[in-house]
This record gives sequence, C-alpha cells and structure tokens, in this order.
Amino acid sequence: MTPVKAALLSFAMLSAIVLGGFGIYSADAASDHNVVDGYGVTGAR
Repeated sequence: MTPVKAALLSFAMLSAIVLGGFGIYSADAASDHNVVDGYGVTGAR
C-alpha cells in the first residue's frame, strides 16, 4: 500500500469515527430519543 492510499484510508476511518460519535451524541442530546448502540444497550434512565 502506498503512503497516499494509507493516508486517505486513515482520514476516511477517522472521519467515520468522528461522524458516528457526533451522531450518537446528538441523539443523546435529544430530549425524547433513546440512544441505542450496536449491542442493544440503551441510554434510557
């Protein structure tokens, strides 16, 4: 793998992690929406 491809892959992976985290955070910030992660764990109180 060339350094350019590795850099692009790393950038894409980090972007996906950040966007996923932001999506979970914004869903958690919504007052009437329960957050569910991929394992079936909810943020219900």
